[in-house]
Amino acid sequence: MRIGAHVDATDPLAEAKARGADVIQFFLADPQGWKAPKPREDAGALRDSDVDIYIHSPYVINVATGNNRIRIPSRKLLLAHARAAAEVGAKGLIVHGGHVNAGDDIESGFDNWRKAFAYAEAEGGFPVPVLIENTAGGDNACARRFDMLARLWAALDGYEVGLCLDTCHAFAGGEDLVGIVDRVKGITGRIDLIHANGSKGGFDSGQDRHENFLRGEIDPELISEVVSSSGAPAVCETPGSAEDQAADIAYLRERLP
Repeated sequence: MRIGAHVDATDPLAEAKARGADVIQFFLADPQGWKAPKPREDAGALRDSDVDIYIHSPYVINVATGNNRIRIPSRKLLLAHARAAAEVGAKGLIVHGGHVNAGDDIESGFDNWRKAFAYAEAEGGFPVPVLIENTAGGDNACARRFDMLARLWAALDGYEVGLCLDTCHAFAGGEDLVGIVDRVKGITGRIDLIHANGSKGGFDSGQDRHENFLRGEIDPELISEVVSSSGAPAVCETPGSAEDQAADIAYLRERLP
């Protein structure tokens, strides 16, 4: 099984080596900004590397919202990042599930997700798999509670869409990690990537605050069980130094078949 970490984008292959990572995830642009990614000089090296590459889209993207000044730029930026991810040989592009504004019908968020995929299809399609990630907080979120995730997947029926399961987000979002892989696969039919994270916040706290495995509120054995039973590659988005992340990677490797 392939295990790795989220790393700085300056020299991601060097960061992978420092952690002994099989997989790396990084941003192609400012995660808090709206600028499209620029071509990378190391694109060829990334494509040719034995390290698996995943790209995380900017946090500002929210294709579910009814606010057109956010929704329309979001779907355009998502497609731009998917195209840039293909240039570096990425196996997938991760994007958060998004939310609607307070007072808006959550069904409109699911329909806006459908429109985002329809828009991309009309523009030639996403060149890499788009992996929707479950989120930790918000009462108007499209992918916090798994009953909402099921409605989102129903809205996207007919489109090729993948799932990234984040252990911190699930725990802080109020979803029990025991048996979570079977529950998620019962909804989506797939798990493409695990974000293997401990949690600073407690169960159902709604706090998106990652922690290293041995310091957080989640039993670390549960995290390794999720990774093992999923059969998917795992990315540690845990805090600290390369050594801290390497310790989390090693923890998983010691416990995986």
